[in-house]
Amino acid sequence: MNEKTRYEIMKTREFLKGYHAEDAGAEETDQQQKLSSIPCLQAARGTAATSLPADYTSLSFSGNIMELIGGRESRRNYADAPLSLLELSFLLWCTQGIRRFAGHKNPVTFRNVPSAGSRHAFETFLFVNQVEGLKKAVYHYLPKTHELELWEDRSDFDAELTDALCGQQFAASAPVLFVWATIPYRMEWRYGLKAAKYLLIDAGHICENLYLACESIGCGTCAVGAYDQDRMDDLLGFSPGPSAEKNYICTVYAAPVGRQASSPVQEA
Repeated sequence: MNEKTRYEIMKTREFLKGYHAEDAGAEETDQQQKLSSIPCLQAARGTAATSLPADYTSLSFSGNIMELIGGRESRRNYADAPLSLLELSFLLWCTQGIRRFAGHKNPVTFRNVPSAGSRHAFETFLFVNQVEGLKKAVYHYLPKTHELELWEDRSDFDAELTDALCGQQFAASAPVLFVWATIPYRMEWRYGLKAAKYLLIDAGHICENLYLACESIGCGTCAVGAYDQDRMDDLLGFSPGPSAEKNYICTVYAAPVGRQASSPVQEA
């Protein structure tokens, strides 16, 4: 290991740590300076939106919490069958559903997943291949109204998506691919330079809820952290970084979802 690599590793390890005594002298965060934050939800584009069903009593659930955790696997093989719109709605509700709002000047959301300071800096995008009631296209989840807005009206993304996923065709061809993108300033407003650490912790909260929710309805997923940043951001129409602008958004995590196949799967 050369000295440059050793230095970069040391910097990365410092990123993992919490607050130090010397952090007390750092510049105050925008919250401490009593500056207004950006909205806690990304505004809809105004394109066509699909209302999602929210009565989950007709879904067939299996397993108690012990069985769901014990049976959790990273599943890469999916049945050649579409998801129902109700199933997709349930998975979105489990991963980003809003329970209530709080606050006035800088409102926050309380959701079905935890987030540092209730900042919830993630937006959910979907590459839909096979979902009943939805055409093949790219969608954005609107948690306030529990709707899907059409983000990119295109069905020819297969090759580009596979390339963006570093050749992981199983993920690109799944009935639906969840892609979580972050607007970092939502977290930076409160936590400043420590925000990136909390963002990545939050990503884990979201994806684990997806794992357990999938297992409960006979579906499977596999967390994907290997992707080409520029290609994935470009597919979703995000401006290239690096950037310190408040409205900057970038991809962080992805996970394909499909019905469980009977063939053997690889465990993570």
